[in-house]
Amino acid sequence: MRTTRRAVARACRVLALSGLFVSVLAGAASARQTYVLIVVGVPGDDEHAKKFQKWAATFVDAAKAKDAVPDANITLLTERQASREGVERAVASIAARAKPTDDVVILLVGHGSFDGRQAAFNLPGPDLTSTDWARLLDTLTAAHVSFINTSSASGAFLPTVASPGRIVITATKTGGERNETEFPEYFVGAFADEAADRDRNGRVSMAEAFEYARTRVVQAFQQKGLLLTEHATMDDGGSGQLAATVFLGADQTAAALQIDMSDPALRALAAERDALEQQVAALKLKKTSTDAAEYDARMEQLLTDLALKTKAIRDRQAKGGTP
Repeated sequence: MRTTRRAVARACRVLALSGLFVSVLAGAASARQTYVLIVVGVPGDDEHAKKFQKWAATFVDAAKAKDAVPDANITLLTERQASREGVERAVASIAARAKPTDDVVILLVGHGSFDGRQAAFNLPGPDLTSTDWARLLDTLTAAHVSFINTSSASGAFLPTVASPGRIVITATKTGGERNETEFPEYFVGAFADEAADRDRNGRVSMAEAFEYARTRVVQAFQQKGLLLTEHATMDDGGSGQLAATVFLGADQTAAALQIDMSDPALRALAAERDALEQQVAALKLKKTSTDAAEYDARMEQLLTDLALKTKAIRDRQAKGGTP
């Protein structure tokens, strides 16, 4: 019986024969980058201040230690820094630095509100509404943008900030779920817990972190004998697979193709390659429920197609983008 390892080995042979093994990029500046922004809102009291700071620190530690995000790419806004103006400056800075091949992850930790018409994340001074956040997110041209609002009433953000190709995760399903949320503790903890890594690839994707946290929240309420008052929700940008391929940090050990996104043909090839990567990630999540032989055959085909697509990109780059 063929094994996944043999399937991967065969795909690697295809890569080698096609001249597709790319050297690991020497500097972070030339590799695919991830920019992380954590905004800690108004805590309200000392107890929440300590709790919010702990969750933010956990997320920062995971980004640095687990996913190798450089310090310079991580922005943590707390207290007076986490004002409307402070957030706008931070997003503008990331928008100016992040390239179309990069990733951006934005995490909101704090309290939220919903008045029946408009949702907001509570900050010192004027709050930022869901409309404000949608405007800020639209300024980002990064390949993948993950927006995670872990506050109460965060579900009301979904209709406004959701967009094709954008991952949006909220701790609640609607703006009517106004109780303090349990979701942030488990979401930030997922990136350091091996149990969250369902496909056992050594990294936790946004989809895995979401499922882990959602499951743990349900278990926590059940153990306390309480009625579930929050229902975490994820919008995957319409693809249904994107979140399974996006991680807290870019894979610095993998080959990173520097693609000229101004070239329509290269942009199309890159989109096709991303789609194949998403199919690979989706198939990994189904490994335990798929016949072994069928899984290996499908994985081998996908990896081969991925290798050939990568070769097509490199060939066009070598020709300077000419047909």
